[in-house]
Amino acid sequence: MSTVDFCGLTLAHPIVNGSGTFDAIAARRAFGDALLERFPFAAFVSKTVTLAPREGNPPPRLWELPGGLINSIGLPNKGLGGYLAHDLPQLAELPVPLVVNVMGFTREEVARLVEAFDAREEVAALELNVSCPNVETGLVMGADPAETAGLLEHVRPLTRKPLIVKLTPNASDPPAVAAAAQEAGADAVSLINTLKGMALDPRTREPWLGGRTGGVSGAAVRAIALAQVHAVAERVTIPIVGMGGVQRGRDARDLLDAGATLVAVGTESFREPLAGARIAAELARLRQQPERDRAPATARP
Repeated sequence: MSTVDFCGLTLAHPIVNGSGTFDAIAARRAFGDALLERFPFAAFVSKTVTLAPREGNPPPRLWELPGGLINSIGLPNKGLGGYLAHDLPQLAELPVPLVVNVMGFTREEVARLVEAFDAREEVAALELNVSCPNVETGLVMGADPAETAGLLEHVRPLTRKPLIVKLTPNASDPPAVAAAAQEAGADAVSLINTLKGMALDPRTREPWLGGRTGGVSGAAVRAIALAQVHAVAERVTIPIVGMGGVQRGRDARDLLDAGATLVAVGTESFREPLAGARIAAELARLRQQPERDRAPATARP
């Protein structure tokens, strides 16, 4: 498979991971340095980093669905200081570019994170998680085009590294948010993030998850992801990282054909840690097939 240019980064193939769905540090402890030789992604997107440490939501945190998962992890992390001291040195040893996902509850918090990572040469790009409410306005930064543009205008001057805006699927008009991000200086957008869902305890009939609601991911959201990626691709010219329910090379090809430049694998990595490498290989084989030999979409099981 030929290399992919993404925001000035040269990647070996178009498959990356979704933020928070693959723990590269834990995987290296389990598989040793063999992981570096068989790393499943062309770039690594870190879990979300916040200024202060977060413990995350109380357990239970996962509920398995017939077509995926509901997670209520709650973005646990060591905070900026802990990440720089403990995680970054280990992630810098990965054989692929490192993209750091950051989140803040105000523009100033996001700015401090962007400035801190701009100073680190180990970091190739930043992904802005805009799915949280701005405590100053009460609006979810990624659900309102004006909020998204305001955030980008605030942080864009602080770094020359590529800025990727991770869009929420819960916005009323994701393409409008994507267009606002592009106009304000975003280098790329990524979508979709998880959809809000709930599960009930079969005995108590109360919410099962410790955080009451969580994010739905996996095959159940694949058609929604495809529709939103296609709609966003019609509004923006910057690269798109498409994700949502990718289990096979055919799923990745669908998102690429809908307008994505890269495809992120998330939930499938929980079931199969090296799924990214398998999907990249399947995609490469599909792209080598003559068009007449490819099964039509209606024939998919």
